[in-house]
Amino acid sequence: MNTDICCIFNLAPHYRQAIFVLMDQKLECDFYFGDQVKGSIKLMDYNVLKGYKGMLSTKNIMNTSFEWQKGVLNLIFKPYKFYLITGHPNVLSNWPLLVIAKLLGKKVIAWSHGMKDNPDSKHKWFEKLFYRLTASVLLYGEHAKKNMISKGFDHKRLIPIYNSLDYEKHLEVRKSLKSSSIYENHFGNKLPVIIHIGRIQASKNLDFLVQAAQELTLENNPCNLVFIGEDIGDNNLVEVTKKLNFDNNVWFYGPSYDEEEIGNLLFNADVCVSPGSVGLTAIHSMSYGTPVISHNDINRQAPEHETIIDGKTGSLFELGSLEDLKTQINRWIGLDSEQRENIRKYAYSVVDEKYNPFYQIHVLEHLFQKKK
Repeated sequence: MNTDICCIFNLAPHYRQAIFVLMDQKLECDFYFGDQVKGSIKLMDYNVLKGYKGMLSTKNIMNTSFEWQKGVLNLIFKPYKFYLITGHPNVLSNWPLLVIAKLLGKKVIAWSHGMKDNPDSKHKWFEKLFYRLTASVLLYGEHAKKNMISKGFDHKRLIPIYNSLDYEKHLEVRKSLKSSSIYENHFGNKLPVIIHIGRIQASKNLDFLVQAAQELTLENNPCNLVFIGEDIGDNNLVEVTKKLNFDNNVWFYGPSYDEEEIGNLLFNADVCVSPGSVGLTAIHSMSYGTPVISHNDINRQAPEHETIIDGKTGSLFELGSLEDLKTQINRWIGLDSEQRENIRKYAYSVVDEKYNPFYQIHVLEHLFQKKK
């Protein structure tokens, strides 16, 4: 063993490959991943990491939300100085790691969403104790940091690291993008285009978006609507478009994993709308210069909603208000070419500044250097 850093993560989704590869190269981490995959998450190829050491068997405990990663206890006594873990208190194998590491003078750093701002949570004390035992907490955004400071945590231990996708690939694609006739060819018109990228599922309230686009069209603000992503089958979105007699203005593009293809679609759309929480969709859209609309209930949002700067990279509508959603869409579908180009630059700057793996590796290098 020639590394001080042991990474213990629940899994490694494909979208995190870029940052994990950088960690492998720059920090020379050892990586251990859990073997339990929920849903249809696409995993990265673990073997691209020279520091990949193996899988940890993850077991649910008596049909509860609690889990145990078999093998973590063995890692406590290996000669690592730092443990970087998926920071979830419900992974019970993290608890002895935290306690014994303290006794041995080692440091455990949680990479986490942090504590939710939920005053009714019955498990707040449980979460609070968990994060108290860590040396530092890496967070996905500023809101989580402010929330934990309000709960009494030392701001110096709370470090926003944000999130990222395959930034280098996106940059490569971005340089080749230009206006195209892809939507005019498909729809047979030059109407503004609203786009959504991500799995098509009931929890995302996409029928709300269809209704907003249909009403805007009836109100003499006509537009087209495009969905990129796999339909997981728990919704009736296709039927909704037909029922509203709006199906000719909707393109169910289907799933795509080709970034050149995705880049062309996003770049040439006017605005990306995510009526539910926005998540990585915001980073993906802004990587190709397209503003994002999502709802304004921060406690129901993903951390990536922080990329949305009102009037510059998108806007937030009042949750549940169809009228406000329509108002916000209208702000973005009538821009002239100069305004649209300025919005592209704002969107790019957000991703280029913080939401990329190079920013994240800088945070990690500084953290581990400071703690040596």
